[in-house]
Amino acid sequence: MTTLTDRYVWAAARTLPETQRADFGRELRERIGDSTDALVETGRARADAERMALVELGDPAALAASYIDRPLQLIGPRYYLAWWRLLKLLYTVVLPIAVAAVAFGQVLGQEPVGQIIGSTVAAAIGIAVHLGFWTTLVFAVLERSPGRDAEIPWTIDMLPEVRDAGRSSRTADLVASLVFLGLFAAFIVWQQFGLPWAAVAEGVPLLDPQLWSFWLPYFLVLIVLEMLFAIAIYAWGWNWWLAGANFVLNVAFTVPALWLFTTGQLMNPDALEAIGWPWDVDSEWVVTTLIVVAVVGIAIWDVIDGVIKTVRGRGGSTLTLGRI
Repeated sequence: MTTLTDRYVWAAARTLPETQRADFGRELRERIGDSTDALVETGRARADAERMALVELGDPAALAASYIDRPLQLIGPRYYLAWWRLLKLLYTVVLPIAVAAVAFGQVLGQEPVGQIIGSTVAAAIGIAVHLGFWTTLVFAVLERSPGRDAEIPWTIDMLPEVRDAGRSSRTADLVASLVFLGLFAAFIVWQQFGLPWAAVAEGVPLLDPQLWSFWLPYFLVLIVLEMLFAIAIYAWGWNWWLAGANFVLNVAFTVPALWLFTTGQLMNPDALEAIGWPWDVDSEWVVTTLIVVAVVGIAIWDVIDGVIKTVRGRGGSTLTLGRI
């Protein structure tokens, strides 16, 4: 007839390598016996004392894991940072390139719009799952391999560059923002005189000339406000007022720009016809969808980035690529 102690020792020892089970079982029985005897001396019945001793020891599997110093997690602390850095690199570099390649291949194959979108989304999910699963599996195996005591070597070259550290960093960000915004404003004015890279479109504006009645001046004013916003970030660093202004500027640019683009009012039809824009009805919808998703995604990330910098109390100017 088995006792509670027998059942507890068996439950704990079965998770250990066979060569360690006998010693572990003997030590564990002695520990349980000592705890039980100590509780009996306080006046408790032996059956109750045995039960209390086992409850105090806790989960037998966890006790066995601590005995052989085996971590009870998928990725332990030894390799966690290496796993996390690699996973972020794969998701920010490999995943977008692979998804873009799938979408581009579908467009070249002149597949229907629904199939292109469905295939691209399915490929993105599948690639993300595989990247996460196989990367995690490799590190989990490394964590539990015989040589797991050997840590990944760290060198001075692994130190990251300091970001937003001081006035010099703010100055560099401010200059980059102002230069980009200035070039963007110059392009809006310059495109009015034609597309020099396409001889057939010489003298033909890329953007619809009717936009000069309101929308192009509106965007030029937004660019000026963006420049003032960049200067404010340089002077004061991120705060909640500027994070709110960042959100307003994003909405003020993204909503009308996408509305003009999706309704066919942004581009000059004569320019598109002159350069022979290479799309048919199906591929036009695909390109339009990809552009809309990209612009909205970048705008959302720019807002989130501003909030993160505000929460962290980080200084530094924001590059307004997300809104332009």
